[in-house]
Amino acid sequence: MTDTTPPEDRMQALARALQQFADAREWGPFHSPKNLASALVVEAGELLEHFQWLTEDQSRQLAPGAKQAVAHEMADVLLYLVQLSTVLGIDLLDAAHAKMALNAQKYPALPPGS
Repeated sequence: MTDTTPPEDRMQALARALQQFADAREWGPFHSPKNLASALVVEAGELLEHFQWLTEDQSRQLAPGAKQAVAHEMADVLLYLVQLSTVLGIDLLDAAHAKMALNAQKYPALPPGS
């Protein structure tokens, strides 16, 4: 898949690949919404560990090894989130766009120059 593939198609392909991965290992019985949400929170905590004792500036300028480790944790969070959305039948991109629209109403843009 190339970077020109629409995000919707890339997300669907990722969801299918994750489902195939889990099916091949017979993990389905363990992938309840509760378990996937719990695993997602654990992975988010592991992501936070990489920033726990850094200053704001340090957190913006990660060394290459640290950045790779953060990327792996971010991927873990995304993978569990995609699996959770699949189990619950939620289109993540639709949900994200809908939430952004709600946020735009709740938090209007500042006028230019303010």
